[in-house]
Amino acid sequence: MCGKFTAMASWAEVVEFSQALTAAGDNDREVTLRVMSNLPVIVFDREAGKRRVVPMRWGFPMKSNWRAPQPIHARAATIDEKHPFKFPFKDGRRGIVIVKTFNEAPDLPGKTEQHTITPGDGKPLGIAFLWDRFEIADLPAPLLACVMATVPANELIATLPTDRMPAILADEDWATWLGENDAQPDVVMATLKTVEGVKWTMAKEEKKPKGDS
Repeated sequence: MCGKFTAMASWAEVVEFSQALTAAGDNDREVTLRVMSNLPVIVFDREAGKRRVVPMRWGFPMKSNWRAPQPIHARAATIDEKHPFKFPFKDGRRGIVIVKTFNEAPDLPGKTEQHTITPGDGKPLGIAFLWDRFEIADLPAPLLACVMATVPANELIATLPTDRMPAILADEDWATWLGENDAQPDVVMATLKTVEGVKWTMAKEEKKPKGDS
């Protein structure tokens, strides 16, 4: 499953796709984000009545060791009923992360072979996330952490093979997923669907020679 993606540095405070498409400049740089990274998560601030970006660690804390990220994904089919996802889902602790590419790996034993999926039109993708706040004795402030929502793999990604992929939100579903329009849970769940019929490419990630940064 996905544990790595790329974004542009200028997207760290972006809250709309239209901004993401125009924010990149000549000095912009690509950043790689992995599990345990602090992700720029778009949330809906109900009190302020607007979206904002909040940094959150990718990976809920494991009960026995908060430093370990477990879980990092949430299956869409059961996201509204299984612990530890059902309360964040029902309480509207839902967010979006904008990405340029994302990685997948085959569900096969042996060495992991990462593959990079890239949209053919170059348009950013908005991935659905859940988030929560965790009170941890070792930390001076609550830990904000998030997990990626996943759906069944589309025809392209299933060839790896793997059975899951990130839940990519349609532009028109952002407000519903974020809780801006107070949609019913079944309507929110319907935004989490497999994306088919898109011009994506998938290529095996080449390892950099030793000594390269």
